[in-house]
Amino acid sequence: MVDKEKKVVDYEKLKRTVEIGVRMQDNVIDATPYFLEENKKQALGERRIGLGVMGLADLLIYCEKEYGSEEGNKLVDELFKTIATTAYRASIELAKEKGSFPFLVGKTEEETRKLREAFINTGYMKRMPEDIRQDILKYGIRNSHLLTVAPTGSTGTMVGVSTGLEPYFSFSYYRSGRLGKFIEVKADIVQEYLDKHPEADPNNLPHWFVTAMDLSPEAHADVQCIIQRWVDSSLSKTVNAPKGYTVEQVQKVYERLWRGGAKGGTVYVDGSRDAQVLTLKAEENTFEEQLELLPEEKEDKETKRAVVLVDTIQDLRATDVTIGSEVGNICPICREGTVEEIGGCNTCTNCGAQLKCGL
Repeated sequence: MVDKEKKVVDYEKLKRTVEIGVRMQDNVIDATPYFLEENKKQALGERRIGLGVMGLADLLIYCEKEYGSEEGNKLVDELFKTIATTAYRASIELAKEKGSFPFLVGKTEEETRKLREAFINTGYMKRMPEDIRQDILKYGIRNSHLLTVAPTGSTGTMVGVSTGLEPYFSFSYYRSGRLGKFIEVKADIVQEYLDKHPEADPNNLPHWFVTAMDLSPEAHADVQCIIQRWVDSSLSKTVNAPKGYTVEQVQKVYERLWRGGAKGGTVYVDGSRDAQVLTLKAEENTFEEQLELLPEEKEDKETKRAVVLVDTIQDLRATDVTIGSEVGNICPICREGTVEEIGGCNTCTNCGAQLKCGL
């Protein structure tokens, strides 16, 4: 959505994409098979959709705006205002064409008018431009909700862009996932910049290459609140806080989110869990650390690790225990620990491998 030469957002392309996205998602509601009548009634009654984003941090970098800065926040505000108003106008046009969502239609004209008046006088709709509010009164709207922001952690990483509305955790980091632990991830956008600017110092990038841990928790919270103003559902955003952040400081961040109009919030204090999905250094979370030997054991770590690797490939049919990634199973990696839920993830009690994660 960015003209990389002019370093500006292509708002016309953005609007066209939003209009197509709203129509496509509305069509999905009718194309979906519903196995429970209650689900069908609810889905077809409110026709709720959720158009979201990913790559926001990339967009800001291409526009040479710093994530969390005053200038960056102005662009974010204009961006999400454009997405929201375009989506609502597109849904009104769909209502003219196909009818309003049924839960906004009463048995009489008077009842329908009252439903629509209540709809446009909710806290979110009061902030919408007046033409949108008046058109909903006149024509209704196709979808009860139109927007959300999902985390897109796996999909964003897969295609090489920043995830959801988050800044980059780091431009080089290690990710723990189902395909293996400690996978090094490097942001494509950095190499792209260096290719274009061979004179640039990769260790001293311009100020708009900001990372999650560079930002203050307050800056994280403020970006979330700016975006929430234009998103009718909730959104996914993590407020990253440094190690040692106190309970009182975390409380103040939640209060800031509440005052700013956020519908929810997540504050993550670095290092507050035994194992975390993203780390800056592989050695912060390694197999060697997790395979600590008991004092009475005499083998060195390399020997111990070799035993684990040999055990991993033994014939599964040679044992009558259940080996797998579910709670209570024997760990398929080390064959010694059991799988327990630790911090939301199915984790081996012996080697610490995260086998299945609720994140």
